[in-house]
Amino acid sequence: MTKILFVCHGNICRSAMAECVFTRLARERGAADRFTVDSAAATREEIGNPIYPPAARKLREKGVEILPHRARLMTRADYDRFDLLIGMDEENMRDMRRIAGGDPAGKLRRLMDYTDRPGEVSDPWYTRDFEAAYQDVLLGCEGLLDALI
Repeated sequence: MTKILFVCHGNICRSAMAECVFTRLARERGAADRFTVDSAAATREEIGNPIYPPAARKLREKGVEILPHRARLMTRADYDRFDLLIGMDEENMRDMRRIAGGDPAGKLRRLMDYTDRPGEVSDPWYTRDFEAAYQDVLLGCEGLLDALI
């Protein structure tokens, strides 16, 4: 079983969306039992909050089940517990390295690095473009799942 933790700034938009999208894709491919999937925040700002309503609306619009969710902070223990910790952008990656105390096992990755256009997942908090964020998350999750199956 591969354990994956998706991480973004507040755990209410991109990482929460990735958790839901990856779970759906794994189910569709008959591989849900091969993965444990969770998400977390790199900062404390949104701890305890549900998925941001515009992100939830976008998931529902795309027919993606919204999993039970409350934002939580990534911890040092998560580094040991998960096989892959997937960040959405470089700021997240810096925060993840700080929280984990480095990356000695090479577990920290960016989601878009599993696509043909490596880089950052569009941040809808600033752009308000939840469609672009969803498309990035979908592309990244498809690439990640392809790499793992």
